[in-house]
Amino acid sequence: MLRWILGGREAQSSVEKTPVLCIGEEQPKNWFTELQVLKGHFDIVRFLLPKNCVAAAMDKEIVIYRLILSADSSVSVAEIRCLSDHRDQIRALININDNLFASGSHVGELILWDAVDLNILAYEHILWEESQSSPHAEIRMGAPKPSEMSIQHLTTNGKLILAAVGSGLYVYSVETKTVVAYRKVAHDSDVLHTMLLSDSELMSCSEDGSVRIWEIQDLPLPAEPASAGFFGMWTFGRSGKQTGPPSKKVMDVPNIRMLELTGDLIGHSGAVQMFVSFKENGLVTCSTDHLLILWKNGERQSHLRSLALFQKLEENGGL
Repeated sequence: MLRWILGGREAQSSVEKTPVLCIGEEQPKNWFTELQVLKGHFDIVRFLLPKNCVAAAMDKEIVIYRLILSADSSVSVAEIRCLSDHRDQIRALININDNLFASGSHVGELILWDAVDLNILAYEHILWEESQSSPHAEIRMGAPKPSEMSIQHLTTNGKLILAAVGSGLYVYSVETKTVVAYRKVAHDSDVLHTMLLSDSELMSCSEDGSVRIWEIQDLPLPAEPASAGFFGMWTFGRSGKQTGPPSKKVMDVPNIRMLELTGDLIGHSGAVQMFVSFKENGLVTCSTDHLLILWKNGERQSHLRSLALFQKLEENGGL
């Protein structure tokens, strides 16, 4: 029976200074063992696909392997497909559901794939095109840094995809294959990890040491124009072809929304690399400052303390 599949990847930011543990290293307390080592890839192995397949990202390509179980219970691995539609290094690869997976690249390409037929269902390219309708549109000096368009992290709840793009956040609907909301500058530095708390709330952390909570809200009224930011256009179809529908601006899409900051967790002095949510029980963050911090919902904790106090008073017959 297939027990464990491991894959490595290169460090994707300046804060990732320690090497990823390789399969061949001695792990005396690890009871999991590898079935077969796949040589030749140095990037991301994320998930199992239908028909006993696994996807691995290698530079600009996604390679699909098939796991074959023989009569003597041995497992062999065969390469069956190579997807070469990205134009730059793939930085993120996630499983959406049994039928879909998504990938994101260093130049801001987001591709939605059919996990069965291995065809492109949607192609989104995040570009920098400042809105010309706003007299206060930002003026950039020179071309943007490559890291500003790089998709550093992807997460999904099956209905939405949340992409960390440089220092910004970008929400994409799997069902409608359109932009739902965005925040051009969500942090002062690159976003390293994200999470969808619900269909309207999300969380992100960054190299700048901050952890922030966001809510999807409607854009201001037309009398209060907002810049489209660098999510200025996108096209659908294969990345190497420009025969699809003409490019659109984000502001031309109906029902586009924005991300409003609702919470800022301040406590780390180094880059926050990841966090884990335990829902009502709290949140744990880890950082390059060598700290693990447990966060609690202050309002909920205050309510619980009040309930405990009243219960204690009731047990003691009042004051």
